[in-house]
Amino acid sequence: MKITIVGTGYVGLVTGTCFAEMGHTVLCVDNDESKIKMLKNLEMPIYEVGLQELVAKNVAEKRLSFTTSIQEGTEFAEAIFIAVGTPPGYRGQANLSYVEQVGRQVAESMTDYRLLVEKSTVPVNTGEQLKRTIAKYLREDIPFDVASNPEFLKEGTALEDAFKPDRIVVGVESERAGTLLRKIYQPLIDKSGCKFLQMNIASAELTKHASNSFLATKISFINAVARVCELAGADVEQVAHGMGLDLRIGPQFLRAGVGYGGSCFPKDVDAFVHLADQLGYNFQLLKEVQHINKTQREFMMQKIQHELWVVQGKKIAVLGLAFKPGTDDIREAPSLYFIPQLMEAGAKLRLWDPIAQENFNREHPGLKYYDTPLACAEGADLVLILTDWPEVKELDLAKLKETMRCPVIIDGRNTFNPQTVKELGFTYESVGRP
Repeated sequence: MKITIVGTGYVGLVTGTCFAEMGHTVLCVDNDESKIKMLKNLEMPIYEVGLQELVAKNVAEKRLSFTTSIQEGTEFAEAIFIAVGTPPGYRGQANLSYVEQVGRQVAESMTDYRLLVEKSTVPVNTGEQLKRTIAKYLREDIPFDVASNPEFLKEGTALEDAFKPDRIVVGVESERAGTLLRKIYQPLIDKSGCKFLQMNIASAELTKHASNSFLATKISFINAVARVCELAGADVEQVAHGMGLDLRIGPQFLRAGVGYGGSCFPKDVDAFVHLADQLGYNFQLLKEVQHINKTQREFMMQKIQHELWVVQGKKIAVLGLAFKPGTDDIREAPSLYFIPQLMEAGAKLRLWDPIAQENFNREHPGLKYYDTPLACAEGADLVLILTDWPEVKELDLAKLKETMRCPVIIDGRNTFNPQTVKELGFTYESVGRP
């Protein structure tokens, strides 16, 4: 089949590439000329393990191509997936201007039936608004459908998630739209055996926000438990292990740390809270999730201040800038909280991340970056671990101690065994462990 993807970010580029690998012919559209130029040269605008090789393979086999023309994309395929950004807007409400713009431009280019599929994460009832927009800008009475097909990709493992999904959720209003989406996904269903869940559009839209908000709740819950553990002399990792063996709970997302970040959880929780407020429901549970996530970072900052006493003039090595390993994404990353705070306090910062340094430098230019964790830690009064990259987990701690001015580690990811690190002579603070 022919498929058009509008947007070549994390969702659009991965989705389009995977559709091509499934055997479809895919045209990816983006209004960013520099990004399309990069992709035509087989250069990736984002980092995702294995993505560049898969893009190159499908471009060579003529199943994947790129353009800046929305009209070309509209003419190319019956099914058009909208995978543009929906960044946080006013008071947590999702900014849907890019989604609206695509709907308008497609409507103005349509000459025959088209199915517009929301792939971006959007608040409930966006489908209804998109329908109104398309109907408003259509030049003649042309049939069309709108559908919702939320993505459940995790950055760093997006290709694996795309080829082995837990489920495929689609929200449709017509038999034609449901049949078309089933036909698109049939090769994946046959290969992976995943469930194809068809529901109405509002339910599909809400499924994504509800899923991410629940996962964020698990993270904030275990971070709150970690605070209690520290006060009680308990070990949050042992507590989480005991909880996770309960099949009703499961071990996923029960790792204490500096809180959740990234492009999904903060934005989706904010949008869900805002939606509930608009509908007249005070979603106090999710508001507390937000509060715990914010104060968890403040709690870690207090540990830094306690260990250093005076932060001004101290060398602090920050290991990890991305919000999680395996990605160069720094959106809502803990580093965006800690580094400005430490700069304001007068610290001398030394930064390391294997792939996110370029993105972080755009936000905070002029800082010093180093090629290895050990080089970053040279002469440091304190090491702050914000991302548990493999290079951090595999650090030679004896060498780390030798290169530091003072052997102090504040570990926001519970990377090391506390007893082992302390026996080596470090002052070691982690999350929720005695």
